[in-house]
Amino acid sequence: MQFSEARPGRMFVLRLEDGDIVHETIERFAREQHIEAASLIAVGGVDDGSRLVVGPREDRGLPLEPMQRELHHAHEIAGVGTLFRDEDGVPLVHMHMACGREGETTTGCIRAGVRVWHVLEVIVHELVGTSAKRMLEQPLGLKLLRP
Repeated sequence: MQFSEARPGRMFVLRLEDGDIVHETIERFAREQHIEAASLIAVGGVDDGSRLVVGPREDRGLPLEPMQRELHHAHEIAGVGTLFRDEDGVPLVHMHMACGREGETTTGCIRAGVRVWHVLEVIVHELVGTSAKRMLEQPLGLKLLRP
């Protein structure tokens, strides 16, 4: 286990609008507000055609081959995630959502492109005083959190 300490900073209440791409909108907001790190919670709706990363094809196979699932029709969501900057100072969201419709749920990472259906609410809890960053780690080829 690795860790770093952080303190609570500002809190923001965001309303994402119809058609916004969730991770792109939050990352742009973080750049504009100079947010270095944050925890995120989201609730609302996502649109038909949104895509989630739902796991690697092989549990331990390398290189990673991500699987994606496209959502058909609008879905209700609950999501949690984090935002940390990478080694170049670029804010990167890592958020997983549970997306449900008519008693069925698909859960996955939003990095493949999740689009807002009418409205999605996000609470951003800024974390200050931490040195945590997202750093590229091999052999996975992912920018992972390094506290």
